[in-house]
Amino acid sequence: MSRSIVNVTTGETTVVEWTAEELAGFQIQKAKEDVGRYRRDRANAYPPASDYLDGIVKGDAGQVQAYIAACLAVKAKYPKP
Repeated sequence: MSRSIVNVTTGETTVVEWTAEELAGFQIQKAKEDVGRYRRDRANAYPPASDYLDGIVKGDAGQVQAYIAACLAVKAKYPKP
């Protein structure tokens, strides 16, 4: 991988290769962002827990199963990285 560095005084652009340390840091940061994105996407997609609790209180097995199915669909859509 390479990056461009621009001299603000002259406007000259220089292409420089990433050092191994910079590349490792970049890859670690990207992995952290991917995990954060996965967690956020999953959390936003899950149905509200109140739907599950409502089904339990009413004794509505269909509602409980629908909640579980919705959660499993979210897990399938956003698998762990």
